[in-house]
Amino acid sequence: MGEGFGAWKMGDDAAMLAVVTSANIACGFHAGDPAGLLDTLRLAAARGVAVGAHVGYHDLAGFGRRQMDVAPRDLTAETIYQIGALSALAQAAGTRVAYVKPHGALYNTIAWGGPQAEAVIAGIRAVDPALPLLALAGAPVLAMVERAGLRPVAEIFADRAYLPDGRLMPRDRPGAVLHDPDQIAKRMLRFVETGQIAAEDGSALRLQGDSICLHGDSPAAVAAAQAIRRLFDAHGVALAPFAGAA
Repeated sequence: MGEGFGAWKMGDDAAMLAVVTSANIACGFHAGDPAGLLDTLRLAAARGVAVGAHVGYHDLAGFGRRQMDVAPRDLTAETIYQIGALSALAQAAGTRVAYVKPHGALYNTIAWGGPQAEAVIAGIRAVDPALPLLALAGAPVLAMVERAGLRPVAEIFADRAYLPDGRLMPRDRPGAVLHDPDQIAKRMLRFVETGQIAAEDGSALRLQGDSICLHGDSPAAVAAAQAIRRLFDAHGVALAPFAGAA
């Protein structure tokens, strides 16, 4: 959330914050301007929604969804910078940054380990080792996070298709992003009840997850979040933030 920029608006933060328990807030690198971020953080604080720093590549034009070859030293510093900037805005809004979730291409790159994963983890440790890192369920980076003394939090994607090996289907492939709210909700209920989620070839992936992700820039984002909430409520599934709000 907070992914608008000046006159350019992205997503309905107010409507989404009435439904979710945690919100990944842009930090100005892939999206977000200071005034808009402060507005979103104030809304989150008023509604008791936990907020996380949605750190990304310095790529406004590509919305952080383009792969970038960033030197580890630079990426560590950029991670520290983004968490710090959002933390100051959060404090002014009456809340705090409770976790970190990388955005877009950075998220997908570090999921499988390597120097960029080490750089992001180092950045988080330098700011606050108590900050959990949210990452793709089943990905090797979760073990790296734990070895570094941080808390890993695994997440499942409600509105993205999975490949049979547990990776997310690339966005440039048809069907990579799901849009039907009822389909998305039923998919998540199945995961909660069975620990399984269907891959794009129909096979069943068994994953462990602590959080469910929806993309706020999707046209159906609010409707999908509302559908999940209704279905979960109907089946007695309780929702709570995995990291506490202020």
